Amino acid sequence: MTAWPPELEGRAQALAGRYPERRSAVGPLLYLAMKHDGGLTAAGVRRVAELTGLTPAQVQGVASFYTMYQEAPGRYLISVCTSISCHLLGGEAVLAAVEEETGVAGGETDGERLFTVEHVECLGACGGAPALQVNYETVEGVTPEAAQRLCRRLREQRPAVIRSDALQEEFGGRPAFDWGPGEAAGAVAPVPAFEPYGTAEAGP
Repeated sequence: MTAWPPELEGRAQALAGRYPERRSAVGPLLYLAMKHDGGLTAAGVRRVAELTGLTPAQVQGVASFYTMYQEAPGRYLISVCTSISCHLLGGEAVLAAVEEETGVAGGETDGERLFTVEHVECLGACGGAPALQVNYETVEGVTPEAAQRLCRRLREQRPAVIRSDALQEEFGGRPAFDWGPGEAAGAVAPVPAFEPYGTAEAGP
């Protein structure tokens, strides 16, 4: 058994304890493993298997099925929607602008591991297309020019927290709907922002 550091181990045990069957906690525990190791590793997979009573092969089966569990993502995972609504409203041009500004082709990560760029299917923001996400924080109504400014901001300032509301205000256009009350927390890693997972913190 290869326990994680005490704080992480306590968080993992608490998460696993929320589920009637510990195996149901595989997804959240994989996010913890990714944040701890900077990506999905064999050691992380083994620890999740130990915590859930599954085999490493079963955990790897889950991790390899879903695209959000990545071995070595960059600090900023930029996901550009190219599904039908975004495609019709310029999603491909947004993707090309992101690739040009970062120097990273879709599906790749740069040598510095600052950026990973990917094209994805529907982000659930069809009414605000084209849309992209940075570390799963959504921006709607993005133009190619705004996408490039966003990439430059990430490179120059390297913010520790990525927050949808702040990105939308500075780089977005027309959203799909009124987002309602603002969110104080944002993502601190290229995994979805959840406070119980330790992947979210208050941001600017």
